[in-house]
Amino acid sequence: MWEIIRTSLPQLLAAGFKYTIPLALISFFFGLIIALVTALIRLSHQRGPFMILKWFVQFYVWLFRSTPLLVQLFIVFFGLPYLRIRGILPHGIKLEPFTAGIITFSLNTGAYASETIRAAISSVDRGQWEAGAAIGMPRLQILWRIIIPQALRVALPPLSNSFISLVKDTSLAASITIMEMFEVSQQIAAANYQPLLMYTLVALIYAVFTTVLSVLQHYLEKRLGSQLEIS
Repeated sequence: MWEIIRTSLPQLLAAGFKYTIPLALISFFFGLIIALVTALIRLSHQRGPFMILKWFVQFYVWLFRSTPLLVQLFIVFFGLPYLRIRGILPHGIKLEPFTAGIITFSLNTGAYASETIRAAISSVDRGQWEAGAAIGMPRLQILWRIIIPQALRVALPPLSNSFISLVKDTSLAASITIMEMFEVSQQIAAANYQPLLMYTLVALIYAVFTTVLSVLQHYLEKRLGSQLEIS
C-alpha cells in the first residue's frame, strides 16, 4: 500500500498543480469578471433597448443556476461540435478539453457569483450613493471608490466559498478527459486495481487544498476587515 502511495502521490500532485489549480484559478478570474458585469447590468435602472440586455443576463443566470454543471460540461464539449450552421459553422464548434472546461466553469461561476455581488452592492446603504453625489463625484467613481470596497467586505466570504467549491468541482472535468487529479487517480486505479486507495488518496489531497484555501480565506477576511476599520 505504501509503495502505491509513494509512486502515485507525485503524479496526483503534478496533475493538481498543472491542471486542477490553474483550471480553478483561470475559471474563477473570468467568472468574477462575468459576475461583476452581470450584477451591474441587473442593478441598472436604464430602460429602453437596454432592457433586452438585462433580460438576456437574467436568462443566463437562470439557465446556469438551474442546470447541473456536469450537463453544462457535456453540452459545451460534446454538444457544440454538432451545432452546425450552413455557411457560418459548417463543422460546429470544436473546443480543446481545457478550453471547454474554462468556458463552462467560468460561465457557471459567473452566474452564481453575480447573485453574490448583486446582493453585496445592494446591501450598501443608499446614503453612500447620495453622499458621493453631494460632493460632485460621478456615478461610476462612486461605485468604484465607495460602493465596491464596502460591498467587497460582504461578498468576500461567499465568493471565497465559491472558489473552494470550484476547486472541488474541477473533478468533473475528468468527464471531458482533462487530466486533472481525479482523472489521473482513475487511470492509476485502473492499472493497480486499488480504487478505494486511490480515490481516498485523491480525496485527501483535495481536503488539503481546500483547507489551505480556507485558512487563506480567514486571513483575507481579517485583513480586509482591519483595513476598512482603519479607513
